[in-house]
Amino acid sequence: MEGKEEDVRLGANKFAERQPIGTSAQTNKDYKEPPPAPLFEPGELTSWSFYRAGIAEFIATFLFLYITILTVMGVNRAPNKCASVGIQGIAWAFGGAIFALVYSTAGISGGHINPAVTFGLFLARKLSLTRAVFYIVMQTLGAIAGAGVVKGFEKKQYELLGGGANVVNHGYTKGDGLGAEIVGTFVLVYTVFSATDAKRNARDSHVPILAPLPIGFAVFLVHLATIPITGTGINPARSLGAAIIFNKARAWDDHWIFWVGPFIGAALAAIYHQIVIRAIPFKSRG
Repeated sequence: MEGKEEDVRLGANKFAERQPIGTSAQTNKDYKEPPPAPLFEPGELTSWSFYRAGIAEFIATFLFLYITILTVMGVNRAPNKCASVGIQGIAWAFGGAIFALVYSTAGISGGHINPAVTFGLFLARKLSLTRAVFYIVMQTLGAIAGAGVVKGFEKKQYELLGGGANVVNHGYTKGDGLGAEIVGTFVLVYTVFSATDAKRNARDSHVPILAPLPIGFAVFLVHLATIPITGTGINPARSLGAAIIFNKARAWDDHWIFWVGPFIGAALAAIYHQIVIRAIPFKSRG
């Protein structure tokens, strides 16, 4: 019996798990936690790469608004949903645009294209306050320009079809709208953190991860869920750009929801990822 037990023991140890799972997979062998970004980085202001990144955010947000508002207007113009791409098409336009634009700009600016994403990454100390403020300003200007170009092309139709402005739709309360924006932005920003996690990429280097794909897909899913409620903001620059160019009372009535909701959702996602998933405060304490 002793010989058989020994054979069993050796057999169990001979073929160990090839891929550790759970906490056993969380090794620091191939990854070293980078230091948090400084709050202020005056040296950035003299660097061309800083301004190049801001320009990339401006152009990406400009194109994002141009593509998505035209899609929304096309659906609203159709006599019925079956005569257009419908809600699914709008969701694909938003998600596909984010996929393409994040892919194109990630190597230059990180491909935020959204003040809520920038805010969440700032809270996680992934970028300085200097860069975060600059990005948000450029994203907002890009959104205004994108919506402005669409209105310039189709001024009459733009005003008639709502200009892609976000509002809380009939049958829903302000609380419903706020909740939808918080949860929707949480899904997006949490996906951004997970898809761009450097430690995960180092640990799972055998698994190719194309970060823009899950990010774009998250945008698509959130739009499917929340277009009926708020038209889906989850991006304060997108909401502000459309509201400024449309500039009707109903675009401003609930506009605060499209800033407060996304920023709360982004903050919750940053806290969840950094404290619960990555346990960074506990590691630094140890």
